[in-house]
Amino acid sequence: TNLVGTSNADFASGDPVMYQLDITLRRGQNLAARDRGGTSDPYVKFKLGGKEVFRSKTIHKNLNPVWEEKACIFIDNPREPLYIKVFDYDFGLQDDFIGSAFLDLTSLELNRQTDVTLSLKDPHYPDHDLGSIFLSVLLAPREEQREVTMLMRKSWKRSSKVTFNNEVLPNIPSRTGNSWHRTCSPSNCVLMTLFCVSSNQNHETFQTQSLRLSDLHRKSQLWRGIVSVTLIEGRELKAMDANGLSDPYVKFRLGHQKYKSKIVPKTLNPQWREQFDFHLYEERGGIIDITVWDKDAGKKDDFIGRCQVDLSTLSKEQTHKLEMPLEEGEGCLVLLVTLTASAAVTISDLSVSSLEDQKEREEILKRYSLMTIFHNMKDVGFLQVKVIRAEALMAADVTGKDSFSKSDPFCVVELNNDRLLTHTVYKNLNPEWNKIFTFNIKDIHSVLEVTVYDEDRDRSADFLGKVAIPLLSIQNGEQKAYVLKNKQLTGPTKGVIYLEIDVIFNAVKASIRTLMPKEQKYIEEENRLSKQLLLRNFIRMKRCVMVLINAAYYISSCFDWDSPPRSLAAFLLFLFVVWNFELYMIPLALLLLLAWNYFLIISGKDNRQHDTVVEDMLEDEEEEDDRDDKDSEKKGFMNRLYAIQEVCVSVQNILDEVASFGERIKNTFNWTVPFLSWLAIVALSVFTIILYFVPLRYIVLVWGINKFTKKLRSPYAIDNNELLDFLSRVPSDVQVV
Repeated sequence: TNLVGTSNADFASGDPVMYQLDITLRRGQNLAARDRGGTSDPYVKFKLGGKEVFRSKTIHKNLNPVWEEKACIFIDNPREPLYIKVFDYDFGLQDDFIGSAFLDLTSLELNRQTDVTLSLKDPHYPDHDLGSIFLSVLLAPREEQREVTMLMRKSWKRSSKVTFNNEVLPNIPSRTGNSWHRTCSPSNCVLMTLFCVSSNQNHETFQTQSLRLSDLHRKSQLWRGIVSVTLIEGRELKAMDANGLSDPYVKFRLGHQKYKSKIVPKTLNPQWREQFDFHLYEERGGIIDITVWDKDAGKKDDFIGRCQVDLSTLSKEQTHKLEMPLEEGEGCLVLLVTLTASAAVTISDLSVSSLEDQKEREEILKRYSLMTIFHNMKDVGFLQVKVIRAEALMAADVTGKDSFSKSDPFCVVELNNDRLLTHTVYKNLNPEWNKIFTFNIKDIHSVLEVTVYDEDRDRSADFLGKVAIPLLSIQNGEQKAYVLKNKQLTGPTKGVIYLEIDVIFNAVKASIRTLMPKEQKYIEEENRLSKQLLLRNFIRMKRCVMVLINAAYYISSCFDWDSPPRSLAAFLLFLFVVWNFELYMIPLALLLLLAWNYFLIISGKDNRQHDTVVEDMLEDEEEEDDRDDKDSEKKGFMNRLYAIQEVCVSVQNILDEVASFGERIKNTFNWTVPFLSWLAIVALSVFTIILYFVPLRYIVLVWGINKFTKKLRSPYAIDNNELLDFLSRVPSDVQVV
């Protein structure tokens, strides 16, 4: 931290004050060269509290740039230093880091402009001279902010809260309370309280509203059945392309639940064989809207036709084969629809806990015991989540100062496509919910997501923080405080949430489900082109490829006898293995590799390294997402290159798939998820024994017969690859971070 002298600034501790920091970015001197020509293209980032608050323009090919740019930053905590980072801009590549420095705001004298010289440093190379940055700074309290705050205090003392019986939309809570309107003139800013009632009346109304909200949330969230839809095929669809064919895909919608099938290129009789599960609510419409589209690169997709499935006409606990003719188009869709009654999710108060009742707990343990392996294979386990309270949440309402520095927090608990909400606790940064949520587990590799929002009457809820907890990492019965993170889960935000979680599952069912396709989530936002994401996936794939290249170099060095003892050992091992090779040795070698890494871990010699490279890339990607959100409404160059963007997004996703595949294989043997590594040990042991005792020709014969007769035995079976389904449960390096 660069101190600029002794300060006489008296920063208020009891009465929060908003400060204004005026910065003039003057110039840089003797900056480090990062380009091949011995120069750089420098620009400067200012960060406060982990968030970028200003970015300068780029000065090309100059180690002594002159910016003369001004920035105004509002600060509510002057004890938090200003972080300054200088980068070298590289078109199409990751920008090179030049250096960074900290500015201690408490060292500044209030209401006085100060010239500051900051020496740039690199934490990895503290002795290197990376140049200097020259600034002029002026820190001053905002007097008009103090006047507004005091006026709001006085108004609050003379008023209290009023509530109205507004209708609340399912899953989108509506906030009722004080309406604050601000009338501003150049000279002053007046706050008016529009609704006032007595405090006693407010208390009674608030209690009534809390009960009403609680009941309404329960009615709108709980589902009592599952609709399983298998999309088999399409027949004689309408040709939409010039070649007389189409690239069809299907969209499903039931209430707020949406799914989208894969695209089958160049056909009028597509074969999909995909399954989608919907939740059936008691008071929701039971009609599934189905639309068929033709995918067109570079322009709007063509509409082929639509149909509807009225669930009220179908009997439950029975599979119906439906041939649905398309309206406003040609052809038909073939579907299998099954309605299953279920009571998979519940909401209750903290005093009503299934696991604390001894009889209910024994019933749950019996339901998931080893004796019930073949009963309801989709019901893998039971999850109970106690959402107790949160502390020190971010203030989202009004100015964020004084007694008005509050939020109206509620909590969303999600497991795959199951989504439940708590009630809202109004005007509180330390809310207590004391609610219990229960879920049926369909995949033990699922991740429980708990998100805290601030309820807002006039717009969508504000994000306050989020935690993601893999079910396999949960320790039963422990009340834990989880630090809330940002939307991308790459860094902490303000506040903690207290949860107590219990997981009971059948390990055999969970193992079998691991070899089946993952549950697909509802349609999420479309992928968009991101330079940082493209670069990140390229680097990840490069790291996987480099492992193979390094292994090839190692083998080549053995052939070249660079190290005679090592080459001699490799030669003798080669002779022994080739002379005695049997097929069972392949899974045996993988088994030994798993065992070796496991013993390294338990002996304290863990060779897994914390991936700081991926963390840095994720942080840069998050900053780019923030900038993209602000510019999303501006039409520019990317809109005119829509087709190119689609190709780039496809390449970006392919890089992600390839990199993830290699990382998942590595993480299986690195014991990143011990459950999966143990499962791999069991499977490899079985394969080793089978290959040892059973001749290979019989194994190939059984495999071929199974493949050739599979469609005859089950015409509507969904194709899957057990090995790929297993690897899909193993997290990639990005998911681990």
